[in-house]
Amino acid sequence: MVRGIGYTLFFALAGEAIGLLLGLVLAFARLSRNPFVRVPASAYVDVFRGTPLFVQIFIIHFAVIPAIFGASQGPVVSGVVALGLNSAAYVAEIFRAGIQSVARGQMEAARSLGLTHGQAMRYVILPQALRRVLPPLTNEFIALLKDSSLLAAISAPELTFAARTILGATLRPWEAFLPVAALYFVLTTIFTQVSYALERRFAHGRSDE
Repeated sequence: MVRGIGYTLFFALAGEAIGLLLGLVLAFARLSRNPFVRVPASAYVDVFRGTPLFVQIFIIHFAVIPAIFGASQGPVVSGVVALGLNSAAYVAEIFRAGIQSVARGQMEAARSLGLTHGQAMRYVILPQALRRVLPPLTNEFIALLKDSSLLAAISAPELTFAARTILGATLRPWEAFLPVAALYFVLTTIFTQVSYALERRFAHGRSDE
């Protein structure tokens, strides 16, 4: 069970890391005026948000990764890739909304001071947007933490898979799954409190602007 907690946190953290990096790229692509960049990014977001994560996990584990590498790379690799790709679609929308929430005048003021579009985005727009998207990003991480339980379907060694293993050995479903439910509750409560703290911190910060 302890090993399962470690893997559950690993899947959530690794998936969120991939989601943040890819999601930021997708957000800029979604905001691009170039249709050859914007349309594929929009299609990616629509596909991953419009299909069940459970199905995506199976497709990535049994089809995509074997097609790329010639063989399965194991449930851990498939799990991280599936969670990361799925999270990127949601993170992209969070970043896009955060960037668009910054007043247009901020960009115009930065450009009038001689900054390029990239410099204005880096030094003026993104810092403001990041403050606003931190709470929803924390919520996305909490959702990803719970969604990692779906990886038990491909035998990834996380908490739910540990419970299934205990059930197979003892045939006692209550003793197998109740502790797992309690552990998920504890983990999500901890990160929910972190989310609330961030919301209070940045709500206070905005009131000082």
